[in-house]
Amino acid sequence: MALLSKNTTDDDSLILYKELTRTQSRTIQRRLKAGKLQRIVPGMVSTRPPHEWPALVAGERTRVLAALFPGAVIGYRSAFNGGVPVDGVMHLNYSYSRTQTLPGLTVVLVKAPGRADGDTPIAGREVYFPSNARLLMENLTISRSKIRKTVNRQDVEERLLTIFEARGEDSLRQLREQARDLASTLGLAREFVILDGLIGSVLGTWTKSQLSTQAGKAWAAGAPYDRARIALFEKFASALRSVPLQQVPAVTVTEGAGGHFAFLESYFSNFIEGTEFDVAEARAFVLEGKPIETRPKDSHDILAVFKQILHPGWAHQTLSSGESVLEQLRARHADLMRERPEVGPGEFKDRENFAGNTAFVLPRHVRGTLVEGSKLLPGVPAGAARALFAMFLVSEVHPFMNGNGRLARLVMNAELSATGECRIVVPTLFRDEHLDGLRVLTREGTAAPFLAAMQLIHRWTAAFKYDDLDRVLADMKACNAFEKSRVQHKLLFPPRTAARPFA
Repeated sequence: MALLSKNTTDDDSLILYKELTRTQSRTIQRRLKAGKLQRIVPGMVSTRPPHEWPALVAGERTRVLAALFPGAVIGYRSAFNGGVPVDGVMHLNYSYSRTQTLPGLTVVLVKAPGRADGDTPIAGREVYFPSNARLLMENLTISRSKIRKTVNRQDVEERLLTIFEARGEDSLRQLREQARDLASTLGLAREFVILDGLIGSVLGTWTKSQLSTQAGKAWAAGAPYDRARIALFEKFASALRSVPLQQVPAVTVTEGAGGHFAFLESYFSNFIEGTEFDVAEARAFVLEGKPIETRPKDSHDILAVFKQILHPGWAHQTLSSGESVLEQLRARHADLMRERPEVGPGEFKDRENFAGNTAFVLPRHVRGTLVEGSKLLPGVPAGAARALFAMFLVSEVHPFMNGNGRLARLVMNAELSATGECRIVVPTLFRDEHLDGLRVLTREGTAAPFLAAMQLIHRWTAAFKYDDLDRVLADMKACNAFEKSRVQHKLLFPPRTAARPFA
């Protein structure tokens, strides 16, 4: 029996009166009296046994909150932690104060103004997530209840530093002005004064002595960067200065060959990141303009890399040294990811990201680490050495939430193009060698495996002729470039060069 509206799940395991028509409500009442349903709380019934109710509520939390507390705004600790319960408790701003116990969840209602400017609906339902300005001011209120409703002031300070490092000064100024506008409406004038002081301290317009966390004190001392990463970059730069790298001249002369090369570079660079297409399918939409309606964003990812490779401005844009590197990378990333607004094109990350067990640079250290790391670039020989340093800098900082691998390889190849060298293609079968070299460099500070792998694949890339796309695809297939298993396959040079596997 499917009594629920089109906005609910397809079964009646969790039924909310708020979502029903009058006719459906009467039917539910009859089934309830007949013992075919059980009441969880007023307004919510289920066909499932009680021991399953906590999982039902957890799985449909947004739907439940919107139905039972329409117009509520997620608040305090719950909002600070992304709208999820903390210690089994969800705080909501509502029209009255009360504590409501649901299976597996305690809902603490706090009497407060409802939806304000900047608060947004969650999943299109009548429950809202607050603006940053609101949630930060709320978490600066004094908490006297038995159930703690706010985070520490130090947590707010850390969040402000993270926002600054991820999005820059303007974002904090905008946040402050929004908070100023909301303070009187929400009755948070005292909290705004505290927030204003913290923002001023981060921006340097107030005394930095107000910052009390370890991160804040480091900020006040002028050291908002990852010192361990800078030491690693210095060690890698030293290795690049002491180990002469091969210079591999560009092999594409004609416009057609350049287009074919750009297609293969973009195809493999995206495949490495998990955007997997059959090469014939990718060729059709990249080079022949045939749309892929079922995977528009994935196809755009390949097209975006392809266009940057061919664009004269992007293709030869060497990485800047110092502050200008920040806007340069943001602009390139914004262009690269413009069809994926959910990942914040051009916006530095606002939370940690990982690759396996490797944690990349903290969000609040991204800007400083990029600036300090890029200052080492002029001391690294131009060409292959600087290309690998630039790539490692971007890869190791991982400054954005998505697209970092593609961005790092584009930055690397731009350095090669600028000196007239062959760009590097990392084929599917070489993915693990490529990433293993980076991993050893990250964890052990040993550059040799990475340098050996990248010089090898540089020579491999230059060993093909790119004028005839059908021919180069056949040659790469014969060399196992499109295979995934290193156990079953070896990556070979094309026969006319040296028919031997990679060691």
